[in-house]
Amino acid sequence: MKKPLNIKKLVLLNLPYILMGLFATNFGEAWRMAQGADASEKALSLISVLPAALGSFWPSFHPLDLLVGLCCGAALRLAVYLKGKNAKKYRPNIEYGSARWGNSQDIAPYVDPVFQNNVILTQTERLTMSSRPKDPKTARNKNVLVIGGSGSGKTRFWLKPNLMQLHSSYVVTDPKGTILVECGKLLQRGAPKLDKDGKPMKDKNGKTIYEPYRIKVLNTINFKKSMKYNPFAYIHSEKDILKLVTTLIANTKGEGKASDDFWVKAETLLYCALIGYIHYEAPVEEQNFSTLIEFINAMEVREDDEEYKNPVDLMFDALESEKPNHFAVRQYKKYKLAAGVIKYKRLLNQNKYKTATA
Repeated sequence: MKKPLNIKKLVLLNLPYILMGLFATNFGEAWRMAQGADASEKALSLISVLPAALGSFWPSFHPLDLLVGLCCGAALRLAVYLKGKNAKKYRPNIEYGSARWGNSQDIAPYVDPVFQNNVILTQTERLTMSSRPKDPKTARNKNVLVIGGSGSGKTRFWLKPNLMQLHSSYVVTDPKGTILVECGKLLQRGAPKLDKDGKPMKDKNGKTIYEPYRIKVLNTINFKKSMKYNPFAYIHSEKDILKLVTTLIANTKGEGKASDDFWVKAETLLYCALIGYIHYEAPVEEQNFSTLIEFINAMEVREDDEEYKNPVDLMFDALESEKPNHFAVRQYKKYKLAAGVIKYKRLLNQNKYKTATA
């Protein structure tokens, strides 16, 4: 719906140009009063009659004079419009920088009134954990980067106070092993359970009700103190098997120059076959890396007997007879094909060595 035209505002904005146009009608009158047969003579005569034309405060309403005034007023309006359109964006008094330190008024819209619902930034500055504040303009991400040398207080003065807020789920990397010891009891007790008004709830005996955290520890040094993590529990499809194998190879290849792509593909096929067998055929209690290691240890190879089949070969033969299109069977057959290529390359190298020595 279009807004109604504001006549008053339009007149006030154009009033200077209207007045200038009315004043310019006197120039039109002076031009009419000037004597001469051509424009040059009129221009010379204009100088003598101009004071008389401008001596009157009132404009001339002769049609030609009004036309001159209209042209002058329109020309002035056009010039102002073009000048304003091409004007540069000046910022008076702050052209050389407007940065300043923020104050309490600047941070206030980003702070939650409830203290424990904030990320603590400094002693006086905080940031609300709400992802949908009342004013959407104040929504900010919660990423905080803390830079400091060893012993500068990153853990003591930022990490621990924010852990003690107890407003979220936390994933903490603890290389020193001190955070769990110092904050574990607090997390185990948890935060007070709040009612609709944001006040702590109490039981029949008047004691505060707490909501304890479930603490899970992944210790890669002392496994006795670590929770158990079994990647096989997260496999749901063939794509998941390939993701697990790719991650396993990428994290066990070590440093230095990468090996030949042929060997990586062969290793990938073998792992996909073994893990696929474990996932689809093994009981749930045997779906783990221990079973995978047992399979690898059972894959005995005899150089003097090419027809020898180890227990893993026999296991896949039995599976193939029942399910020839099984994912693990298809991957193992590709691996065996690659193993045949390896033997062929080895024979070629032996023949080249014999020829060179002869």
